[in-house]
Amino acid sequence: MSTKALLLVMFLLPFFSIASPCQVAPSKQEQIGLLERRAQQYLGQQRPDLAIPELRKLVDLDPDNVNARANLGVLLFFHKDYEDAVPQLQAAIKLQPDLWKVRALLGMAEEHTADFKNAQSDLEVSFPSIQDQKLKIEVGLELVGIYTAASNLDDAANIVTQLRKAYPDDMEVLYAAYRTYSELSGESMLSLSLIAPDSAQMHQIMAHEEIKEGNTNAAVAQFRKAIEINPHLPSVHYELGELLNTSQDSVVKSEAEKEYRAAVTANPADEKAECRLGDIDAQKGNTTQAYEEYSRAVALQPADADARLGLAKILTEMNQTDRALQVLEETVQLEPTNAIAHYRLGTLYRKARRIEDAKHEVELYKKYKDMKEKLRAVYKDLQVQPNEIRRDEPDEK
Repeated sequence: MSTKALLLVMFLLPFFSIASPCQVAPSKQEQIGLLERRAQQYLGQQRPDLAIPELRKLVDLDPDNVNARANLGVLLFFHKDYEDAVPQLQAAIKLQPDLWKVRALLGMAEEHTADFKNAQSDLEVSFPSIQDQKLKIEVGLELVGIYTAASNLDDAANIVTQLRKAYPDDMEVLYAAYRTYSELSGESMLSLSLIAPDSAQMHQIMAHEEIKEGNTNAAVAQFRKAIEINPHLPSVHYELGELLNTSQDSVVKSEAEKEYRAAVTANPADEKAECRLGDIDAQKGNTTQAYEEYSRAVALQPADADARLGLAKILTEMNQTDRALQVLEETVQLEPTNAIAHYRLGTLYRKARRIEDAKHEVELYKKYKDMKEKLRAVYKDLQVQPNEIRRDEPDEK
């Protein structure tokens, strides 16, 4: 059966060989039954071209036959005869408002006929009640398109978020999310540039735009301007610290540590900055301080694999292998695709002479490491290569 035929089956309503609730003459009832049987026969033979004329006769004879109205509208829709499909689908919905699939088709047919107001209304009403994945995605994406065309990006983002949550691996949904969030980001940046062009937030946004282009030194300058205007701007110290930390220059890296500490001072709940400080102190050999920082990071965000890996490493160095083992076992449960976690867990299993468990973890490590390498190659082709950050970089005017 073709894809089109499968879609038709999903939308068509069964015939019950009865007319509308009003009284009809026996001869008329016989005619209705005959037309229903013919239509059903042609549909079974996948001959919608023959079924459509029978259904037209049926709705002329029995205008309140909801099944006939709906099926005729469905067939006309899939024949791309949207103008004729609309009144049939509308009539079916008027007779039985809870035909959600039919209402979804009505919304799409109305969109094809440029009746965007009614299309939006019918798609909005039907969307929450659609259960079929393919149709749910199609209706959702139609709504996203209507909202985006009308510059209602917040509404578009709301639908995209629902679709991503329900179908996180669907390519169409992911692409729609990328487009919607990108447009929302651009709109927000434009609005901020008009409202407060020299605000700390505007300089923070400009820093992120410079990063996208690989202009890391210009980004550093923008972050510093943002901090100069508002030292308490949320996340700005951490973001600057992350950028400085990419430098190969030890002096610049020391500046990164200062920014991470400033981030924690400004916001003691900044788990990411706390984790980075743990990394820095671990590299310096400050085991006790690193342990405290990693422990605080894990307490703040138990699902952060980086913090857990750091804590497990420090615990191993402190000869607290059992605790390290527990932390790593929890880590691979929280983030099963983390190759490093599997490798370190395998190492501890081997030390504990749990050979089969160790082999299993090594196999998982190799599997996810290969996947990560493939992804890295893809992203490398896509990303702009950033410039090396230089110390004492003058502000760009």
